[in-house]
Amino acid sequence: MDQPRKGRNLRLTPARKMVLELLHHARKVPSLPLARTMHVGDVVQARRQGPAPSWTAIFMKAYGIVAQRFPELRRAFIPMPWRHLYEHPFSECAVLIERDWEGEGIVLGAKIRAPENQPLVGLDGHLRYFREAPVLEVNYFRQTLRLGRLPGVLRRFTVWHTLYLSGFKRAKRVGTFMLSSLGNLGIEQFHPLTPLTTYLTYGPISSAGEVTAKIIYDHRVMDGRVVGRCLNELETVLNGPILREIRERQQREAA
Repeated sequence: MDQPRKGRNLRLTPARKMVLELLHHARKVPSLPLARTMHVGDVVQARRQGPAPSWTAIFMKAYGIVAQRFPELRRAFIPMPWRHLYEHPFSECAVLIERDWEGEGIVLGAKIRAPENQPLVGLDGHLRYFREAPVLEVNYFRQTLRLGRLPGVLRRFTVWHTLYLSGFKRAKRVGTFMLSSLGNLGIEQFHPLTPLTTYLTYGPISSAGEVTAKIIYDHRVMDGRVVGRCLNELETVLNGPILREIRERQQREAA
């Protein structure tokens, strides 16, 4: 059977339109990536001993704890009505979730408030809900798809209004930092884009516990040395409070 000589045109779905919208705003951010190779072998070993939280939950909570100590991670550059920085009192994590929707593999964002104050098992519960619940049952997903169906002018104005006028509304609606990883596919991201102040990502985690973690940051909000200290602190938190929580839960489960 002969192959067709011409391809086909595909319409942009609401989810794809939202990706284009976020990239439009992300390209306006003067972002830079910084990475650190971390050693979390004790955490890897602890996860093998019993009930194991996901790496997404682990990095999310660890980053929230770091942001308690470094308020720069909770700040955002707000250009209107005058240029200033807004500092949120706690972290709001925008986590990216891959879902199937109407025959299309799409990535949707959901938000978890103050991950630093939640147990790892609770964070895993949120993530499991985002991955398994019907797409339209998840409020964040439903709002995103609804926004993607708006005419382009209204969609652009709505996102602009959210990102650039009120630091509080920005944090409440879209978060203070973004988190995503392709490490489970053996992939390391180099410079993903985000309209938020920071983007946390990590690559594959070796059996010995070696992993490259990366923060992509808005240079208008902070400088590289601050981000470097945050990466150092992130490794300390992973091997400190996070490791202790994993072990304590396993001890409770075994009792």
